Amino acid sequence: MALYLIGDVQGCDGPFERLLQTVDFSPSRDTLYLLGDVVNRGPGSLAMLRRLMALGDSAHCLLGNHDLHLLAVAHGVRRAHRNDTLAPILQAPDREALLHWVRQRPLALQRHGWLLVHAGVLPQWSAEQTLALAQEVSQMLRGRDGPQWLQQMYGNQPDHWRDDWPEADRWRVVVNALTRLRFCSASGVMEFATKDSAEAPPAGFMPWFDVPGRRTAHTPIAFGHWSTLGLLQRPHLLALDTGCVWGGCLSAACLSPDGSVSDIVQVRCPQAQAPGQ
Repeated sequence: MALYLIGDVQGCDGPFERLLQTVDFSPSRDTLYLLGDVVNRGPGSLAMLRRLMALGDSAHCLLGNHDLHLLAVAHGVRRAHRNDTLAPILQAPDREALLHWVRQRPLALQRHGWLLVHAGVLPQWSAEQTLALAQEVSQMLRGRDGPQWLQQMYGNQPDHWRDDWPEADRWRVVVNALTRLRFCSASGVMEFATKDSAEAPPAGFMPWFDVPGRRTAHTPIAFGHWSTLGLLQRPHLLALDTGCVWGGCLSAACLSPDGSVSDIVQVRCPQAQAPGQ
C-alpha cells in the first residue's frame, strides 16, 4: 500500500493522469491525499472532478481557494474571472452531483502523522484546534445554510484570530488562514496582497511557517497554494505546489508506513496559463 500527498492540480487532468501512471497507482491498493485547488485555470477541471469522484475512498481532497471559488460562482455569489475554466463543470449534466461532492470536502485533515491544509496555519493554533475549526466550518458549508454563507466568505477582515469573534468573522478567518495564507506577522496578522516567494516578504511579515513560537512547529504539516515558493522540504514541513498550471511540475510525496517521506515524484506540465494573467 502506497500513500501519496499531491500538490495543486488546478484542473490539469492530463498531468495528473501521467503522475498516477508514473507511480503505478492502484485504487485498490494505494491512497491519494490532494492538498486543495483541484479545479480551475487548467483545461480539465470537469475531468478531474469526475475522476476523483470515481476513485471513492482511495482519493481524499481538501478544499482550496479555487474550489471554494467554484462553489461561490455556482451559487451566484461571485462572477467568473476571465481566466477561470469552470464553465464545463457549471454546464455539465451532473453539475449538482459534482458541486455536492465539492461541498463535502474538508478544509483540513490529519493522516499518517501529517496535518494537511491547503495554505497555512495561524501561529496561535495547535493541530487539534486547527482540525476542530476546520470541522466547524466544514459542517456549516455542508449544511442548509452553507450556500448562503458563501456571500459572507470573502474579505480580508478580520485579519487575525480571536476566540470571541462572531460566527461570520470567525469562519472567515478560518477559511482565509486555511486556504489563502502565505505571510503573517509575528502576532498572527495575515497579509494577502503578496504572492511572491518566501525570500521577498512584505515589511513586518514573514512566511507563516517561520513565525517564532508557532504552536504547530513540531507537527508535520503538508500544504500547497504557494507556487512561487515551490517544493520545500524541511523537518516537519512540506510544500508541494510546484506550479503545474503555470508550466511547472505536478508533485507528489510518497509516504513510508511510518509517515516519513520516502520519495518525491514529479511530472512536467504544459503551461495552461501564463503567470500574472
